Amino acid sequence: MKALVYHGPNDKAWETVPDAAVQDPTDVVVEVDITTICGTDLHILQGDVPAVTDGRILGHEAVGTITEVGSAISGFSVGDRVLVPAISRCGRCEYCTRGMPSHCQTLGGIGWIFGHLIDGTQAEYVRVPYADTSLYAIPEGVSDEQAIFLADSLPTGYEVGVLAGGVRPGNTVAVVGAGAVGLSAVLTAGLWGASKVIAIDSNKFRLEKALEFGATDAVEVGPGTVGDVTALTDGLGVDVAIEAVGYPETLLTAASLVRPGGTIANVGVHGTPVELPMQDMWISNVTLTMGLVDTVSIPTLLKMVAGGRIPAEKMGTHSFTFDQIGEAYDVFKNAAAHQALKVVITPS
Repeated sequence: MKALVYHGPNDKAWETVPDAAVQDPTDVVVEVDITTICGTDLHILQGDVPAVTDGRILGHEAVGTITEVGSAISGFSVGDRVLVPAISRCGRCEYCTRGMPSHCQTLGGIGWIFGHLIDGTQAEYVRVPYADTSLYAIPEGVSDEQAIFLADSLPTGYEVGVLAGGVRPGNTVAVVGAGAVGLSAVLTAGLWGASKVIAIDSNKFRLEKALEFGATDAVEVGPGTVGDVTALTDGLGVDVAIEAVGYPETLLTAASLVRPGGTIANVGVHGTPVELPMQDMWISNVTLTMGLVDTVSIPTLLKMVAGGRIPAEKMGTHSFTFDQIGEAYDVFKNAAAHQALKVVITPS
């Protein structure tokens, strides 16, 4: 089979590799019908994730069809159409049973294994460990293009942004960064009754998309950003500020927008330390949350997509085939220049 293989910083290749196969009784093999690229993949290619070593197949999101099942599999059969999420789980360890499979002990303390600790989904086939407790059957009426964004982006924006931020009916919410994950937070904040959702970005195209996705207001980054948001919230600041970029300046922006008693929900993956003005923040009774997505919200999100409440397919702006995966990476890496949100990659 063919797959996208990591060979060190800034070095990847679409090449022939050994076929994916069942290795353990709890495994299945999935033929990949659609996959996508995540910002984490870009971090890997920059050499930011030392656990990813030469020869690893990249990718951690897929929709596909089961072609082989292990002897212990009881919940799935050959031919089933499934979502392969970014987080895998054994379903039995301390963290899985408390709803935190992102730290599955059986998998070594981290639920993110695809394209990280084992071969990933940017391939013609992928081996899925602990398939009974990790995969999700895709309902009739939900397309591949809708389901693929439930593997990572939508649950991340929803769980680490909206849910961790404690969004409640009537709240005002600011989303700093209107990329795929930020837009996922915009899409789902309304589910909890936010009265105002303010999207903040430096890119006009993303701000236009944010308004399409349900934002009530869009603020372009500039010297007056804080003042603009404050004016939109009766001079109080927002109840919840969701940071969805991963830069020191964006987290500091989020911190400057939240009102006393509010919450800063950090979703972005930070590659460098951030110095927060704790000497000013402590007196404001502000809560700061952060974390890795657990994807436990996928069943709920699947129902919302199937019912037409979440137009997940809007996340995909560019389509490529496996043979064009290098071009797909170039577009995603330069998303602003290409007016890209998420790319869709299929076999043909």
